[in-house]
Amino acid sequence: MLAVTTDTPSYARLMPSLSAVTAAVLGGGAIGAAATLAAAVGIVRQAAAGHLYALDQVPAAPVGLVLGAQVYPNGMPSRFLRARLDLAGVLLRRGIVGRLLLSGDACAPEYDEPSAMRAYLISAGVPDDRLILDPYGLDTYDSCVRARDVYGVNRVVMITQSYHLPRAVGTARLVGLDAVGVGDRTVRVREDGTGLNEPWVRGWARDQVACVKTIWDVGSRRRPAPFGQEAGRELDP
Repeated sequence: MLAVTTDTPSYARLMPSLSAVTAAVLGGGAIGAAATLAAAVGIVRQAAAGHLYALDQVPAAPVGLVLGAQVYPNGMPSRFLRARLDLAGVLLRRGIVGRLLLSGDACAPEYDEPSAMRAYLISAGVPDDRLILDPYGLDTYDSCVRARDVYGVNRVVMITQSYHLPRAVGTARLVGLDAVGVGDRTVRVREDGTGLNEPWVRGWARDQVACVKTIWDVGSRRRPAPFGQEAGRELDP
């Protein structure tokens, strides 16, 4: 079973008040867009500070949360997603995590991230009973809140690219998860090794801007996508 918490997360303990967060997001007219972005990035990074680890140092947790990314129409995970899954497999084999929660978008048959993630890991020798699929992890915030509320996760290792890791861990901690993270850097360079990978640079830039949405989501306690029973049944013995 996934680690379960019965306590309601204390938002007041983990983050500034809703009014302060809302002001940080909506204050662009007064302090400028750059200051608003800086405030959002600062809050997220402060939440993640001290909880980002190298592979050989990351603390153990019952669950590793793998955040989804692009899947090709033929069902093959993209290079970025394969790197996350390879890292997750190492964590599982080393006993650092006991199970993997594969969270992504499964809204279209031709773009089913969790199923593609599962197939890739099984082909790599990961036992199917170590895998749980969340088909409604539509973004980082949704994945974290659903891990907490639908799957009963408390302690978790966040698994993604290193440029995304501060926001992933920060989001998880701001919604009440006892989260640490480990990030992949293998896709930072092009496959031919000739230089910095352009999608990595674009991803880094996009991730900074996404911190504004993160603060809005956390501050407003936005309710994620469906909270039905479709996924909870997978946790039954």
